[in-house]
Amino acid sequence: MTTWCSDVFPYLAIMSPKEVVIQWVDAFNRADAEALSNLYAENAINHQMPNEPIVGKAAIKQMFAGEFAAAPEMHCIPVQIIAEGDWAVLEWKDPKDFNGCGFFEVKNGLIQTQRGYWDKLKFFKLYDIQPSDNAF
Repeated sequence: MTTWCSDVFPYLAIMSPKEVVIQWVDAFNRADAEALSNLYAENAINHQMPNEPIVGKAAIKQMFAGEFAAAPEMHCIPVQIIAEGDWAVLEWKDPKDFNGCGFFEVKNGLIQTQRGYWDKLKFFKLYDIQPSDNAF
């Protein structure tokens, strides 16, 4: 559900957490690191649990660009999106039978925190990535 920023800019809509995640999936499936990074707050944290946290919008953009270069055929198929308050949860799969889930904390229409849970070794095998590639 979209809310309206009525104090300063009454005509600007702020996306709900679920709407932000829907936009995130769309940008991810286009491999658009720029559009993805624009969904994050300036000091956002993206912590894909198999990896160290990535802090800051610019670093998150760089992370996505590297991931898309290493595995350009990645695709996110939402299984379900559940939202409550400032949080949305995305359960996903991909065409290679890989799956996981992501937790998104969204405030004022921007992702503040994202946590992802997925099997890194299975991902490497499915996408033919060597652990030494340091892509992920």
